Amino acid sequence: MHHLDHMEIVILLIQLGMMLLSARLFGELARRFHQPMVVGEILAGVILGPSILGMIDADIYESLFPLTGDTSIVLEGIISVSVVLLLFVAGMEVELDLVWQQGKKALYISLFSLFVPLLAGFLISYFAPALFSLESMDDKLVFSLFIGTTLSITALPVIARILMDLNIFKTKIGMLIIASAMIIDILGWIIFTVILSMMGENSGSLSVGHTIVLTLLFTISMLTIGKSLINRILPWINRTFAWPGGLLSIAMVFCFFAAAFTEYIGIHAIFGAFIIGVALGDSEHMSERAKEIVHQFINNIFGPLFFVSIGLYVNFITSFNLLIVTVLIILAVTSKLIGSYFGARLGGLKKHQSLAIGFGMNTHGTLEVILGSIALNNDLITKEIFVAIVIMVIISILISAPLMKYSLSLGKKSKKK
Repeated sequence: MHHLDHMEIVILLIQLGMMLLSARLFGELARRFHQPMVVGEILAGVILGPSILGMIDADIYESLFPLTGDTSIVLEGIISVSVVLLLFVAGMEVELDLVWQQGKKALYISLFSLFVPLLAGFLISYFAPALFSLESMDDKLVFSLFIGTTLSITALPVIARILMDLNIFKTKIGMLIIASAMIIDILGWIIFTVILSMMGENSGSLSVGHTIVLTLLFTISMLTIGKSLINRILPWINRTFAWPGGLLSIAMVFCFFAAAFTEYIGIHAIFGAFIIGVALGDSEHMSERAKEIVHQFINNIFGPLFFVSIGLYVNFITSFNLLIVTVLIILAVTSKLIGSYFGARLGGLKKHQSLAIGFGMNTHGTLEVILGSIALNNDLITKEIFVAIVIMVIISILISAPLMKYSLSLGKKSKKK
């Protein structure tokens, strides 16, 4: 068995310390400016990455965050676990009964929010590839589907964190956004799987058809039968094991097993973590105190590690293409806002509420970066497009919270009149 040597362990520990310290400092700075802490955490990653630190002193950057080697593999594994845990804690915060109450509204919002950006991205990239600095390409269909999917997905871990930071997660608006994002994620993962299969990179060992069927079965069974079984098992766990350690340990077991299952069938680990989090958090035997312990631990340790990592290995200067960045941002913001707004209006919501939901659903994150890196490795997209996607993700996070806040404040002012 291969082990990290003395210096590799030192570097790994310094990496984690630097990431957590910078995340906390810039997160608190963002909070001072009435922004979600996630904004500061992403900025911390940009500063520690090749864009700032790498430009100031490339040797220091490369020694701290090497792109290859065992240390980078271990850090990548920690980041992957961080993403899984982020989705798990986000799922635990969902009140399923309140989500079901959103039914028709969430369905309208999710469908319009998914298919309007998907169609816009597909058509623009298919008929105007020059906007992405591409005159010709080998697989136009897959590329266009990729761009459409990138624009259509709503990032659950990011929007959940923003809603928590704005203290509106458990409100009706917050639950409506989460419910809509859940539906988008289910459909989005299926589209994601199809694209991976078309690129020859399906991460699971099963066919696309089997993956889709198993994903739907897993989701339905976990939110019905699975939730009932968990509700019966938890009292026994609380009686048998020391509290809260026993409950938290078993909760993590559920999380990792569910994540491993969805990763195996080719849908991605974080989806399984989110669904099992919903089922577990909805149990009456999962106390608010236990949820708070998990919430604080993950959101203050693993959450920052993930958000810092977004900007850690991307050089936003050398691979920056203004045209591609502008096209992606305009497409992402307008198509998502239009789709979500009209979906919310059809669901019976007022103008300001619909705008707030539109800005909330306009948050991008994990999946886009994952899909982008796979597409880049398969030569489907260029580095410029990948950088533009990451910038679009960051811009969407930066503007979502203040625009949501502004829309909701307008709604409150109109009620007073």
